[in-house]
Amino acid sequence: MKPTSIAVLLAVVMCGASVAGFAARPTATAAERGAGLDLETAVPVRFGEWIELPQQGTQVVNPQVQKFVDKMYSQILSRTYVNRSGYRIMLSLAYGDDQRGGLQAHRPEVCYPAQGFRLDHIEDGMLATSLGSIDVRRMQTVLGERVEPVTYWLTVGDQVVKTQFQKRMAEFKLGLTGQIPDGLLFRISSIDRDSGRAFAMHEKFAGEMMEAVPAKTRKRLGGPANPGAAG
Repeated sequence: MKPTSIAVLLAVVMCGASVAGFAARPTATAAERGAGLDLETAVPVRFGEWIELPQQGTQVVNPQVQKFVDKMYSQILSRTYVNRSGYRIMLSLAYGDDQRGGLQAHRPEVCYPAQGFRLDHIEDGMLATSLGSIDVRRMQTVLGERVEPVTYWLTVGDQVVKTQFQKRMAEFKLGLTGQIPDGLLFRISSIDRDSGRAFAMHEKFAGEMMEAVPAKTRKRLGGPANPGAAG
C-alpha cells in the first residue's frame, strides 16, 4: 500500500474513533421522535388494481420462523392481495424499532431455507416505479411443487440498504444524532412457476402501492422520495 493511502486510511480510522463516542449511546426511538411507522394504517387495503383478499381458513404458509420473527420485530403485517385478473401477491412487512445488535433484519435467503425451501436463483436489481427506482433482491424459491418467486428490500431509517457496510453506515449516521436505528423488511412474493411474470407483477404491485401512499409514508417504506411527486 502506498504511504499516501496508508495516511488516508489512518486518518479515517482516527476520525471514526473520535466520533464513535457520540454514536455509541443513541437514546431516542423513531416513535419517540415522531417518526414511528404503523404498518396496519401505512399500507392501504386497496390501491391501483389491487385489493386485500380476506383470509379464509388456513392462510398461505409464511416461510419465516414465527418465534424468531416475534423476537426481532415490533410489528408484522402479512396480507394477500388480488387484482382484477385473479393474480395473487403475498405482502409481508416486518418492522423493528431497534435494529441494533441481535435485532437485525433477517434476510429471506436465510429464512426460506430454514423452512425447507430451496433457493434456485438470487440476483440484485432495480425495481422501477413512476416515482423512481428501488434497490431490491430477487429470489426464486422452491418447496416441493410450490415455486415462489420473492422480491424484497431492507431499510434502516428511511434508507434502503443492500450490504452490511451500508447498514452499518446508516446506523452510524442515525447514532450521531442520538437516534436508535429502526428498520424494515419489505417482502413481496407469489406462487408462480413463471418467474419472469412473477417479478413483473411484483414490480407493478410495488409501483402502484408507492403511488397510493403519501410521500412521507413512501419514504419510510423504502420507496422513492420524489420531491416533485404528489402526496
